[in-house]
Amino acid sequence: MTDYGPLTLHVPEPAVRPGGTPDFSNVKIPKAGAVPRPEVDVEPETIRDLAFSIIRVLNRAGEAVGPWAGLLSDEELIEGMRNMMTLRTFDARMLIAQRQGKTSFYMQHLGEEAISCAFRKALSPGDMNFPTYRQAGLLIAGGYSMVDMMCQVYSNSRDPLKGRQLPVMYSSKEHGFFTISGNLATQYVQAVGWAMASAIQNDTKIAAAWIGDGSTAESDFHAALVFASTYKAPVILNIVNNQWAISTFQGIARGGAGTFAARGLGFGIPSLRVDGNDYLAVYAVAKWAAERARRNLGPTLVEYVTYRVGAHSTSDDPSAYRPKTESDAWPLGDPIIRLKNHLILRGAWSEERHKQAEAEILDTVIAAQKEAESYGTLHAGAKPSAREMFDGVYAEMPPHLRRQRQQAGV
Repeated sequence: MTDYGPLTLHVPEPAVRPGGTPDFSNVKIPKAGAVPRPEVDVEPETIRDLAFSIIRVLNRAGEAVGPWAGLLSDEELIEGMRNMMTLRTFDARMLIAQRQGKTSFYMQHLGEEAISCAFRKALSPGDMNFPTYRQAGLLIAGGYSMVDMMCQVYSNSRDPLKGRQLPVMYSSKEHGFFTISGNLATQYVQAVGWAMASAIQNDTKIAAAWIGDGSTAESDFHAALVFASTYKAPVILNIVNNQWAISTFQGIARGGAGTFAARGLGFGIPSLRVDGNDYLAVYAVAKWAAERARRNLGPTLVEYVTYRVGAHSTSDDPSAYRPKTESDAWPLGDPIIRLKNHLILRGAWSEERHKQAEAEILDTVIAAQKEAESYGTLHAGAKPSAREMFDGVYAEMPPHLRRQRQQAGV
């Protein structure tokens, strides 16, 4: 009889702890332009390697190279950069507002702006995103009102959601932005279901699901992949791998899969990894995946390799679980700076125009903030009426709710 030793449990550990030297040696970065661009109707099993590489367009010199390049004009790239700059400025103003007690809670997108801003430009009117709390760029790049966004953050009298949601949990059907859920991963199965319904109705609209690296450990993530692969739902399954959940490094949820994109391979779903700090690469991959969905070729899973520079939220202190200088060591750089350098190299932009754009955008965001605050903030000004909690729940208000509203005097 074989004498086995005691069993042991493997618990993944981050490469470095607070106080240590940042280490991203595990992030294998291919040269920009090195990853091939397959045909849209490719069979998933023939592109397995794309789940373990990183699609990049912008090289270190700021040049756009390779088969995924050349899809956007200078004017479209300038618009994309301004959208990213607007999101970053919006974030900064709302973070200050939270510290001033004007709202209870906020979550930044710092370092991840290219993902949602570029992805939005690959969609068509009527397509529906099922986002997490770090895809506000979908709204900003889609022309949604910053005043309305801020009013929702402040939960004031003009809050479009009438105080029924946490700050930053936006919702806009008209802008293809499904209501954010604080229960993580629920939006993944919802996106697949919505996409299946669109196909059943012979519609032309596709869905996009969004999830963070940590939430892929939830069962809803895997259930969504089963349905998406079985029914070839017209959906793009997005995973934003920003290296950290609220205090847990991405290796816990990733496990032994090697990459998050590799999760899709077992379901027969074409799976790609893309440089999430490269606006051009994000757009190109999103456009490729959207075309697959529209041509009834089924779902695509995309992992965006990026880094969360800021805290998880205003309730989080990242210095407690990662080195303070880790963001400076992130090898894929800053998405805004990279796109700015590319446009300057092309002669379509300059440092002077960039500074002018920063000033213009700051003025626009401050003006929107002043207007939003005129309708109230968390501790000052008007708030949604208590009566609002009874409205919109049923098409016809049942007697018991009518009695409760009367008892409340609203």
